[in-house]
Amino acid sequence: MNKKMSWKPNASIKNLIARSKIISQIRLFFLQKNVMEVETPMLSKSTVTDVNLSPFQTDFLSLNQNDMLKLWLITSPEYHMKRLLASTSGPIYQICHCFRNQEVGRYHNPEFTMLEWYQPFFSMKKFIKEIDHFLQTIFDFHESEQMSYQDIFLKVFDIDPLCTNILELRTIFKKLKLDYLIHNEHHVNELIQTLFTLEIEPNLGKKKPIFIYHFPAEQACLANINSKDSRISERFEFFFKGIELGNGFYELTDVDEQKKRFMQDNKKRASMNLPVRKIDNLLLDALSSGLPYCSGVAIGLDRLMMLLLKEKNINEVISFAIDRC
Repeated sequence: MNKKMSWKPNASIKNLIARSKIISQIRLFFLQKNVMEVETPMLSKSTVTDVNLSPFQTDFLSLNQNDMLKLWLITSPEYHMKRLLASTSGPIYQICHCFRNQEVGRYHNPEFTMLEWYQPFFSMKKFIKEIDHFLQTIFDFHESEQMSYQDIFLKVFDIDPLCTNILELRTIFKKLKLDYLIHNEHHVNELIQTLFTLEIEPNLGKKKPIFIYHFPAEQACLANINSKDSRISERFEFFFKGIELGNGFYELTDVDEQKKRFMQDNKKRASMNLPVRKIDNLLLDALSSGLPYCSGVAIGLDRLMMLLLKEKNINEVISFAIDRC
């Protein structure tokens, strides 16, 4: 790139105009559905415990500069939005910038645009139908397919991810010439996730979007466990053309279980020599007061724009990516 031209935006003005129109259509969709748009802080006193996320940290200095408060840029607006839900906000959505350190590439920029959406009293399956309607309405996608996490593994590898073992997984990794990725400390769930990411995900949704649901309970994050099968969670992701576009849950409302999972995350962080994170007690207080049964989803808008505008890199739909900011 010519240094004299580096002041220019990454995206063409044509793409930025198209992006603006799409976001206007998204807002109109939610307005017609009576889903309230909200704004929540980009800075937070707490951050996520998830071992897979690396947040940005900053410091707030008071006027006398004697008091310093550690703050975090949000990796998603989820915790604040759940506090609104617990305050009887009803259905809500937000389009905002989120921040994740150590993430850059064709589908990643450390600062990106997320659509976060919550529907009280929607089951996971009902919410999947609503998201599918959204995708068809705004992006003119075909009606999506749906398949369980268990069924996709049976289809691709002829193994059941819910009752497989290290020996069976080692055999598959060897056939795929991926056995160099296996280490003695790896657990079954970690190997299953690796197989999904490397061998299944790139081939999902080649012709139309696909929702993969009922992820293993070990990958539940903030999702409820299925009431009929404790091995699976009420979590889903959706993909198009091999790209993950959204991650959603039938949300966990049990404060004790949520606290337990945060503590488990921190225990795992310590075992991996990662910093232990302060648990967000304001979120736990909101859960204690009563989070309504609901489903929520986080959608990567930049990736959606990239697909819709037939670009190869999300930088082509972002005004100023990390290389030009």
